[in-house]
Amino acid sequence: MIRLERLRPDHADALLAFERDNRAYFARTIPDRGDVYFTDFPARHAALLAEQEAGVCHFHVILTPDGTLAGRINLVDVASGTAELGYRVGERFTGRGVAKAAVREVCRLAADTYGLSALTARTTLTNPASMAVLTATGFTPLGETPVGGRPGMRYERRLAASRPGQGC
Repeated sequence: MIRLERLRPDHADALLAFERDNRAYFARTIPDRGDVYFTDFPARHAALLAEQEAGVCHFHVILTPDGTLAGRINLVDVASGTAELGYRVGERFTGRGVAKAAVREVCRLAADTYGLSALTARTTLTNPASMAVLTATGFTPLGETPVGGRPGMRYERRLAASRPGQGC
C-alpha cells in the first residue's frame, strides 16, 4: 500500500510541492510552518539531511505504489533509545489507512533498524484523526501538553524488535 524512503536530496522538489499543496489543510489542525519555511526550503532541507547524517533524526517520505509522495514521517530528537514521532499525510490520502500503515512501518524501523526502545508523539486536540491513528497503532495517551501554543495530547509507545513474520 505504501512504502517509506529515508529522506534524500532528490526528494526536495516533491516535498516542497507536497507542503505547499497541503499548507491550508494542515493549518486547520496543526500550527502553520510560516512563510519562511517555504522561502528557505532548500536550506531547511539541507539542514534536515545533515541532522539525519549526524544520527539525531530519521526523516522519511511516504510514497504510494506509483511513487507519489503522500506524506512524511519523522523520528526526531533521537537520544537514549527514544525519539519523538511526527507525521503528516496529504489531504487527498486521508481516510485510506496511509497514516496507520506509515506509523506501523516507522515503529518497525525504529525498533529493528534504529535500535530504539520507545517513541513519543504529540498532537493537537483539534486533530482527532491523528489521535485515532496513534491509539490504533499502540500509543498510549499520557496527558495534555501544548503543541505549538494549542492544547494537545502527549503519547508514548514502547517498542520491541520484531521477530520474522511479526509486525510492530
